[in-house]
Amino acid sequence: MAPLAAAQPRLTPTATQAALDALKQLLGDRFSSAQAVRDQHGRDESWALPLPPDAVVFPHNTEEVVEIVKICAAHGLPIIPYGAGTSLEGHVTAVQGGVSIDLMQMNRIIQVNAEDLDVVVQPGVRRKQLNEYLRDTGLFFPIDPGADASIGGMVSTRASGTNAVRYGTMRENVLALTVVMADGRIIRTSKRAKKSAAGYDLTKLFTGSEGTLGIITEITLKLYGIPEAMSSAICSFNTLEGAVNTVIQTIQAGIPVARIELLDDVQVAAINAYSKLDMPVQNLLMLEFHGTESGVGEQAEMVQSIASDHGGNNFQWTVKPEERAKLWQARHDAAYASKALRKGCEIMATDVCVPISRLAECILETKEDVEKTGLIAPLVGHVGDGNFHLAVVVDRNSPMEVERLEAFNERLVHRALRMEGTCTGEHGIGKGKMKYLTAEHGEAVAVMRAIKKALDPDNLMNPGKIFSI
Repeated sequence: MAPLAAAQPRLTPTATQAALDALKQLLGDRFSSAQAVRDQHGRDESWALPLPPDAVVFPHNTEEVVEIVKICAAHGLPIIPYGAGTSLEGHVTAVQGGVSIDLMQMNRIIQVNAEDLDVVVQPGVRRKQLNEYLRDTGLFFPIDPGADASIGGMVSTRASGTNAVRYGTMRENVLALTVVMADGRIIRTSKRAKKSAAGYDLTKLFTGSEGTLGIITEITLKLYGIPEAMSSAICSFNTLEGAVNTVIQTIQAGIPVARIELLDDVQVAAINAYSKLDMPVQNLLMLEFHGTESGVGEQAEMVQSIASDHGGNNFQWTVKPEERAKLWQARHDAAYASKALRKGCEIMATDVCVPISRLAECILETKEDVEKTGLIAPLVGHVGDGNFHLAVVVDRNSPMEVERLEAFNERLVHRALRMEGTCTGEHGIGKGKMKYLTAEHGEAVAVMRAIKKALDPDNLMNPGKIFSI
């Protein structure tokens, strides 16, 4: 377990205690300053060192969040929203101390509007919980980041995942938000209409804001009809270039593939060992097709033909739900499989995204860099939209390994930026990638800071994330 880092509290102990006393009076046993609870809420699944808050609170509704925010604002106490704790860039660490607002008890599915294909939920609803609830309606919510994340956290980090190539990311699937602002005001960013030209698009502003502008307490999401048929497939390649070129040609051909994931041979070997599978230890594409029974068969045949032109072999596909579920669960467990490669070590998960025309170049350069550096870094990617990840397995107690890791990550980010990509396709900036934001956005970061200062002038909302103030 990573050691705890030291927070930089902005208030005197007396001022902090006054705020905590007021919160305890408000919430009773839904207030905790126990060390174990604080430690849990000061860490996520990132490489960042944990930083525990001064206390944790557990609201049940928007009105309680308002009262919590007003107390914190009156005393100048920082506020850190917390969901399932599955974020990957240190989003929930209490950089300046403060109060962690755990939203997981706000987990009601408020309203399903089946005819309009939308649903209203509280932020603590998890994605698997939502789809289980929707099953009998014939609808589903497709955004699948792998972890059973909270919907609020997925909105806050602008998450995406394996289905993004067909259904888009959270950016395209959030219709409206209810947000508690830094001064305790409640705003609603939009109505339920599928489109609007009325004023600034505040929904998209708060989607991806990582808790730095306000606390999201209700979310309206798009839903989709469950496809008549789904099939999953795997296909092996001797070369990464052949696998990536298959992806590019599949997308350019307009084949409506729902999922298209790339795993390098190192990742396949790790998954085989961890999930007890026997896939060929080669570079691998995992695919899924949604549509009619005849349609998914045609899509699979078209991709198989493209793959064979690029050296693809051992193409296997299945429509059996249990086989599909086993395959995709193994994919979602890729990070744990990577960590299991070295006992006593940790993983630093990182991601970049580039235009699909530069994807092969970026991946091949990255693989060459990994081999030269001598790191163990399984590669996996949502390559249908140019996004790929590495889970670098490192001994945190080895300064030499940590130094090599940090230098490698910096080269990876600047490689993606040089290819007109982004430093993060879906993990977000958080604390971990702050130093790359100006390299990517330049003067636009000053505009972001101006928005932050206008909406949160005292810098109470998740300070120390995205950029410094």
